[in-house]
Amino acid sequence: MEPNTTGRAERTPRPTRQPRRRQRGLAAAAALVLTGTLLSACGSEGKPTLNWYVNPDGVETLTKLAAQCSTDDYDIEVQLLPSGATDQRTQLARRLAAEDSSTDLMSLDPVFVAEFANAGWLKPFEGDAAKTVTDGVLDGPLDTVMWEDKVFAAPQWANTQVLWYRKSLAKAAGLDMTKPVTWDQVIDAASDNDGTVGIQANKYEAYVVLINSLVQGAGGDIVSKTEDGKDAQVDIDSDAGRAAAAVIKKLADSPAAQPDLSVSNEGTALGQMFPEKGAGEFMTNWTFVYKNYEPGDGKEFTKEQFDDLGYARYPQTVAGETSKPPVGGIDIGVGAFSEHPDFALEAAQCVTTPEAQTALAVTDGLMPARKDAYSSAELTEAYPQDLLDLFQESLQDGGTRPKSAYYALISQAIQSRWHSPTSVDPDSTPKKSAQFLQDVLDGKALL
Repeated sequence: MEPNTTGRAERTPRPTRQPRRRQRGLAAAAALVLTGTLLSACGSEGKPTLNWYVNPDGVETLTKLAAQCSTDDYDIEVQLLPSGATDQRTQLARRLAAEDSSTDLMSLDPVFVAEFANAGWLKPFEGDAAKTVTDGVLDGPLDTVMWEDKVFAAPQWANTQVLWYRKSLAKAAGLDMTKPVTWDQVIDAASDNDGTVGIQANKYEAYVVLINSLVQGAGGDIVSKTEDGKDAQVDIDSDAGRAAAAVIKKLADSPAAQPDLSVSNEGTALGQMFPEKGAGEFMTNWTFVYKNYEPGDGKEFTKEQFDDLGYARYPQTVAGETSKPPVGGIDIGVGAFSEHPDFALEAAQCVTTPEAQTALAVTDGLMPARKDAYSSAELTEAYPQDLLDLFQESLQDGGTRPKSAYYALISQAIQSRWHSPTSVDPDSTPKKSAQFLQDVLDGKALL
């Protein structure tokens, strides 16, 4: 998952869609209940409570949003999921497989929408509801909520990666960051100028995000024909797969590799941007980075450091081939077994309005999925216009991970053969991973 490490004070979002009187106060004991037991969808008496399972990004904003989107007919109560995407999937899948009627709303990593929809665990958005939650959504986030030509979730916020870097480091390397740069250029620039390159290469989902973007940036895919389920076509043993492996090997073998490369995640590279020694780094990471380094709120970063922070489009895997920035974020699904599906569908529309998405961006660095939210006065005041343009461009042109009902198997199979990054070899890793993934999908091998 993509964590929120912004440390920013929360603001109250102002959704405009108010089908009934919206409650303005927070129920003091309603939020952040972490439980392993099934919850009742209704109180012992009075109006029902809709349970909304959320990931740990922007929780305070989401809690305020839940209170604002409660109505005279129902209350929305926030329940906290584990921090990791895989653990989130496991908890939700167990509930839904048991046809849990208390799972009303859920914040889903986009890669799990297809799996849950295929299993019959999500209620589709139809008619006006489908139009409301998809109107004006950028292409990347929009693709994540579609399955078999139906809308099965509402994009709430969208995430993408850009190349964050020290301007002084790029200048010393002679890189013109106004033009596309390649991974080779970035690794060489860091290696030759006492810098490093930060990525996510621990054995977890974000490493697959990296591999997928590298493969797509070389014109290929990990798998295709994913609508065929387990009969999907495995494509990673290809020129594109070898190009992706070459990038990882080059970084792992270079002076630019950070010491914790094999366990690196979204947070570990942050401290390398402005180290006590060294020239800093180039780092591919999510949208929260800007607010992480912005001075204020007791953070240690200075204005001089912040002024040296640059950003550019995700690097090219192959020179001349347009890069495919990762697309992530959170989509809101409605449980198929909810006792109050109409209320839950209505609530999902409320918590994904442009105003709600703007609030998450301003307070938590979680960017909107809707194009119109990027022109809001609050957002343009909080971020430079060229950075907002870069985020939109990356979300519009970016690449999503394979949309498959078997994505969890695909991801774990790739992780098992591409980790550790220090063992990746262009001549063998794509081939070995393709064979293993095929065996897993065919039921001939276990993860």
